[in-house]
Amino acid sequence: MQKRKLGNNDLEVSALGLGCMGMSWSYGAAMNKAEAISLIRSAIDCGVTFFDTAEVYGPLTNEELVGDALSPVRDQVVIATKFGFKPADDGESRWSQLDSRPEHIKRVAEESLKRLRVEVIDLYYQHRVDPDVPIEDVAGAVKELIEAGKVLHFGLSEAGVQTIRRAHAVQPVTALQSEYSLWWREPEAEILPTLEELGIGLVPFSPLGKGFLTGKIDESTKFDESDFRNSVPRFSAENRKANQAVVDILGRIADEKEATPAQIALAWLLAQKPWIVPIPGTTKLSRVEENIGAVAIELTQSDLRQIETAVSRIEVQGARYPEAAQRMVDR
Repeated sequence: MQKRKLGNNDLEVSALGLGCMGMSWSYGAAMNKAEAISLIRSAIDCGVTFFDTAEVYGPLTNEELVGDALSPVRDQVVIATKFGFKPADDGESRWSQLDSRPEHIKRVAEESLKRLRVEVIDLYYQHRVDPDVPIEDVAGAVKELIEAGKVLHFGLSEAGVQTIRRAHAVQPVTALQSEYSLWWREPEAEILPTLEELGIGLVPFSPLGKGFLTGKIDESTKFDESDFRNSVPRFSAENRKANQAVVDILGRIADEKEATPAQIALAWLLAQKPWIVPIPGTTKLSRVEENIGAVAIELTQSDLRQIETAVSRIEVQGARYPEAAQRMVDR
């Protein structure tokens, strides 16, 4: 597995990471814990060293899973987790309220350390920007955690340009985690130039369009009733039918390269910048192995132009989030 550095920092990780959320939450029933641990450890055997989780995934159970899986190989891996949510007032397990007050950050950092079974969190992201807390206060709290030796690197997720700049001025930001793929290219306008200027890495989540760019989902696909894609406008049957055009393009190029659509989608992302590290998630070892195969695929400038020309003619249909979730995206 090739390695990459996230921006100008000394945080080196595998060129592809593994998003662990779906093992516990959001994409249907949670995996059997033993099977999930086996999957994570098999990913390490395949060369993956970068693992992504968050306190809200589960909630809480995904951090515990990742901690149990990685504790025997702690010195070989980089673990990223996130703060910034709290349980809803009605007591439901669904966490829907933001909370990035400094005292909250410091408290939940201690709790994440215990669940992850580590002495230091390698990369600690603010999960979503909290409009009620100045980003300078958030960055200051993480800076104190870094100075205390409890966190190594500060990250943001789905933050806008001005937020990134303000945070970076207080505590250098190592990485921004945001959605970026061939069917969500908004970061190219302002985010990518800003990250390049400041020396910040990008960690794209949903690099395969929440599974759509694999070519394994079409308008007739039925999701588990607990799968959050049921509420995503982009995944309505009508929009899936319209958006199939993107997958068709990937399929044609994949055939030429003797690859899969997913591999082409990931290779395209890797070709954009050397400081981009996608974190596709999966519950299957075969998908881990397939995704890793993307690292060895070299897309020529001609290939990239062909993809750009074809995709630019397509207007992807449907919002990427339900309205309530979209309001939490800082732009």
